Amino acid sequence: MDLKTELLKSIWYAFTSLDAEKCGKVSKSQLKVLSHNLYTVLNIPHDPEALEQHFKDDDNGPVSNHGYMPYLDKYILDKVKEEMFDKEKFDDLCWMMTMKKNFKGIPKNALLSERDCFKLFCLFNLLSEDRYPLVMILEEVEYLLKKISTAMSREWDGKPLEDLIFQDALVREEGMSVWTFLEHMIAGRLLKVTSAEAFSLALDEVYLEMYHNVLKRGYMWKKGHVRRNWTERWFVLKPSSMAYYASEDMKDKKGEIQLEKDCVIEAVADREGKRCVFYVKTPNKTYEMSASDQRQKVEWTQAIQTAVRLLIEGKSSLHQELKLKRRVQREHSQQERSRSTRSSCSSQSDDLNIQETEKLEKEKDRQDLEIENIIQHARELETRRREAEEEERKKQREVQMELERQLKEAEMLRDSMKMEMQQRAKEAEQQKKRIEELELTQCQLEAALNMEIQTRLEEERARQELERVLQAEDEKKKQFQLLQEQQNFDLMLEDSDDSRKDDTPSALHSASQELQHLRASRQRSHQHLEEVQKKLRNASQHVRHWNVQLNRLMKPITPGERLEHRLLKNTCPRKEGALASNEFISKLKIRADPNSEIPENKTLEEQMEATNLSDGSDESQTNAQTTNDHEVEG
Repeated sequence: MDLKTELLKSIWYAFTSLDAEKCGKVSKSQLKVLSHNLYTVLNIPHDPEALEQHFKDDDNGPVSNHGYMPYLDKYILDKVKEEMFDKEKFDDLCWMMTMKKNFKGIPKNALLSERDCFKLFCLFNLLSEDRYPLVMILEEVEYLLKKISTAMSREWDGKPLEDLIFQDALVREEGMSVWTFLEHMIAGRLLKVTSAEAFSLALDEVYLEMYHNVLKRGYMWKKGHVRRNWTERWFVLKPSSMAYYASEDMKDKKGEIQLEKDCVIEAVADREGKRCVFYVKTPNKTYEMSASDQRQKVEWTQAIQTAVRLLIEGKSSLHQELKLKRRVQREHSQQERSRSTRSSCSSQSDDLNIQETEKLEKEKDRQDLEIENIIQHARELETRRREAEEEERKKQREVQMELERQLKEAEMLRDSMKMEMQQRAKEAEQQKKRIEELELTQCQLEAALNMEIQTRLEEERARQELERVLQAEDEKKKQFQLLQEQQNFDLMLEDSDDSRKDDTPSALHSASQELQHLRASRQRSHQHLEEVQKKLRNASQHVRHWNVQLNRLMKPITPGERLEHRLLKNTCPRKEGALASNEFISKLKIRADPNSEIPENKTLEEQMEATNLSDGSDESQTNAQTTNDHEVEG
């Protein structure tokens, strides 16, 4: 059956769907719409002038099928090429037009879907007879039902079909229309369907094999041409090509092998760890493939050889060839039966006709048995293939689960390492911050120590000044007492002269003023000394504070050490480079006065205690001196 005949079958359904009155004629406006849709779906350039010229308004009225055929042949079918359009879309358009009028619909609880009905519609057109109205004879119906049962891995049960033939004489004599066929399939009167999913998968497999001319499909390993590695691909073999995809969903097409008449299939020995290897040699390239087992290798090589044979014979479909063979066989059987019937009327050749009839029956029985054996063998091969594919999928799932587990472990290890790196980075940042604080604290401590040194030197100068003022005041007091004694002595001398009396009060007054001036200086010096001592105490407090901060940064106190730290002696731990204020001053004095010696056996604590005692004694001496001054003034 050529392409034109296939297209005419679907167009016939579309044309009859437009015949609302069932008179065999369709209005010109509807035929214009139909022609426009055919132009679009078949990817043919539109010719609006020819369309208007052929269907111009006149008095002829509607156009019959015979009146539409000249235009259809000349402007549409003669321009169609097989590579120009998608035949499934074309059949889908005709199906959508005819189902609205002729299809009764699918009940709610039916196991067949609308898509399944469309596939059965396409398979019906493929197997129907080449006469109109289109019907499918019972032998072809049985052939299609056997194909679906084999795909479902079920034994063919012909009893429902026999019962239907026995009940419906019209079907037995004339065949079955597509709408009768779909009605019986939906009702389950031709094939018992228990699982909608199993039936849909089986129908899809038969649909791909017969409608899309898929000779074989499945997974194989293919060796690359650029990167010489083996990759598993999903192959789909058709009479003219062999396409391969990344997976069986056929969304990612990786390439296509164009088969030609001089292609050669060569089996080779196992190599590179691959079993069941064979070559597909084309004039341009040689493809290296590996099947899963020896049975798959034989099936693939035979299927590819069948495709090459169809190319050599100029045939585009294996099932079209099988359909023609079945038709020829039926016609031959019918002729033999007619011949045997005519010969039985003659009494002279009764014995010969009986023998020939028996021979034909035996030959038919032998052919039926051979066909049954072939079908049984094909069914067994298909069952084994499915079991092997299921086992292979199971192994692949196990490998995938193992890889996912390893990937999860690697991700967990990566996360733990990432957390550890973050913790270390955080610790390094804290250590850097602590070093910066340590340097800043050391600078603050050095500044506080310098301030304390300056304050102590200033205190020393203030003490010296106070001692000098006290010494001068003592001398003035002694001089003032001598002057008072001299005045008293002069008062007792009555015979003193007048000039002596005048000079003594003047000297006494001058000494009293100087003594008051010295006392004011002493009070100012004492006040200045108190201010300097207060400043010194503040400086010492700052030194102790920064020294504690420095020691804390040198050895941080962890939470577990706080209680132990409280129980220990309340001393400030020192690290190398951290000095107390008195120790710092002592070292500074040693640098300033290298001739002075410090006893070696004197510890740092004793030096600090001596310094503190000296500070206390200086303060007590100052307070005592102030008390004496107040007594003298009184």
